[in-house]
Amino acid sequence: MNSVTYRKQQVERRRQQDQRKSTVSLVIGVAGVLLLVVGVYFYIQQEAGAEAATEYTAADVAHEAPFVAEHEMGAGPPIPFLPAGEAQPRIAVPETRYDFGRIGPQDVVERTFVVRNEGQAPLTISRAYTTCGCTIAEFSASVIPPGKVATVRVVFDAGFHDTAGQTVRRGIIIENNDPNQSQAEIWVQAAVNLK
Repeated sequence: MNSVTYRKQQVERRRQQDQRKSTVSLVIGVAGVLLLVVGVYFYIQQEAGAEAATEYTAADVAHEAPFVAEHEMGAGPPIPFLPAGEAQPRIAVPETRYDFGRIGPQDVVERTFVVRNEGQAPLTISRAYTTCGCTIAEFSASVIPPGKVATVRVVFDAGFHDTAGQTVRRGIIIENNDPNQSQAEIWVQAAVNLK
């Protein structure tokens, strides 16, 4: 075999290797784009579903026994579960987290959440409390009929304590008579500026 033939074979091998590498790179690139598109699609569907689940009319809002949840410690009253085998309530909290973003050290911010009863019996909130005194939650009702909602207006006061320069996360704990989820939670957070 002469050197020219050998050289041609080497060039052809390199060309084939480069072509295989290009094909593999193309396949990986296409797979990556497909994964990204599928991920974006499911994210949009999830966001649209959460938004639809938080939609309600004034007629949907329950107003029986409204109350304000504050920070408290210790055990609450017993949860009034319904007898097994009977119709049961089912709690749904479509939006469980909200980020207020950057706020001032003395700002008071608020967000309204929805607690929905998707069950067949009245949903009773036996107790709700916040994880800190800087946060309160105003419930439109403590008893939510099937198919109805209670609104929960959460108010966070950044000036309640010195939280400047910190990211603060606070929760609202909702104890209720859903036998499958007797405790639901809503969380808010804010990045509190120094000034």
